[in-house]
Amino acid sequence: MRRGMLGLGAATLPFGWWLAASGLGMTGHMAGHMLAVAVAAPLIAAGLSGTRADPVRRWPRLVTPMGSMLAELVIVWAWHLPAAREWAAVSRGAMVLEQAMYLGAGFALWSAAFAAGNRASGIGALLLTSMHMTLLGALIGLAPRPLYQDMTMHHGLDPLADQQLGGVVMLMIGAASYMAGGLALLARLLMGREARA
Repeated sequence: MRRGMLGLGAATLPFGWWLAASGLGMTGHMAGHMLAVAVAAPLIAAGLSGTRADPVRRWPRLVTPMGSMLAELVIVWAWHLPAAREWAAVSRGAMVLEQAMYLGAGFALWSAAFAAGNRASGIGALLLTSMHMTLLGALIGLAPRPLYQDMTMHHGLDPLADQQLGGVVMLMIGAASYMAGGLALLARLLMGREARA
């Protein structure tokens, strides 16, 4: 089971990176970003949980749920500033750095949330991440003007429509993934308490 999750997560990454670099505008970028942090990262973290490659086992004081949540918040919001987004859109190196930071931050957060001793704080960290992803997706999708002028799609969407669609992708995949992860961990925590009662 773990190998399957690890393999599926690793197989998802190239497709996400291709989407982010494919010139599909803000929508492609957002789909690639979401595949990294909300699909590949939890699968890889689940596959490596409890093994020697688990960062929580190696650095338990550094990789904590709330610390990792704050690091991901800073990384995600910083890369969505218009200047940083434009840099990643025109520089292959910046795009690789951006995607690597998304994956690393997502992997650290999901790993910390999955750790047995962190269940309660992991739930909180995932639900808070869902909230900040929802807020960022809504701000991007509901902005009255294009924030990312140079990221128009090549199949007829204007910059504002592309940006709105990118915001919807963030809401549908990112916010939903973290919310589902937090609720699944909460259900496991509650079932474990009932079993002990």
